[in-house]
Amino acid sequence: MRQALQGKRVLLVDDDSDILISMQAAFEPTGAIVDTAADGNKAVELAERNQPDLVVLDMMLPKRSGFLVLDRIKAKKARDAKPLVIMVTGNPGHRHQLYAESLGVSRYFIKPVKLDKLVATAEELLAAPPAPGPAGAPAPTAPA
Repeated sequence: MRQALQGKRVLLVDDDSDILISMQAAFEPTGAIVDTAADGNKAVELAERNQPDLVVLDMMLPKRSGFLVLDRIKAKKARDAKPLVIMVTGNPGHRHQLYAESLGVSRYFIKPVKLDKLVATAEELLAAPPAPGPAGAPAPTAPA
C-alpha cells in the first residue's frame, strides 16, 4: 500500500519539534509531499494555500487550537472530503474525541502513536475510494 502516499500532499502539525521532525522522517520516504507547521495559524495558512490530501493534526497548539484548525479546514465539507484529518493528542478524554469527530476528523489517536501506525493509517485513508459526490450522488465508478 506504500503507493497510497506517493505524490500526495501531507501537512504535519505539532508544536513539539522532536515529534514534527520524527513524523516528517516517517512520511518523506513514502513519496508524500510533506509540509510542516508548529502552530495553528501556520497550519490553517498552509492548508488553505496548498490544499493537502491529509493533515496530521495535534490538538494542543499555540496561536490556534487543533479544534479551531479542524473547524476551519473542514468547514462545510463532508467527513470524507479532503483534507482528511488524523488528530493526535495527549488528552485521553472521550469528550474531546467526540467533538473532533463532529468536526470531521477521520481518525483520532492518543499520544504516543507509533510512527508506523500513523503512516499505515494515512495510507489506508488515502487508498480508500473517493467519497460520494455532492448532494449524495454516488461516487463515480471505473468503467468495466
